[in-house]
Amino acid sequence: MAGPLQGEIKPLQGEIKRGRASLIGGIAVGIGVFALWVGLARDLGAAGTGTIVAGLVVAAAIAAWIRIADL
Repeated sequence: MAGPLQGEIKPLQGEIKRGRASLIGGIAVGIGVFALWVGLARDLGAAGTGTIVAGLVVAAAIAAWIRIADL
C-alpha cells in the first residue's frame, strides 16, 4: 500500500523568483542589527573604529543570511 509521500519525485517546474520582500527585509534587519550594535558598543564604552567596522561586517552578514534564507 503506497502512501501519498511514496513514489517518484518529480523536479519542480519554473525558475526561482527572488522576492523583493526578502531584499527589503534583509536590508531592514541589517540596519537594525547595526543600530543595536552601535548602541550597545556606546553603552559599554567600546565605541571606536574597529567596533564600528565589526558591526558593519556582522550586520552585512546577517542581512545577507536573511536575504539568502528567504529565497
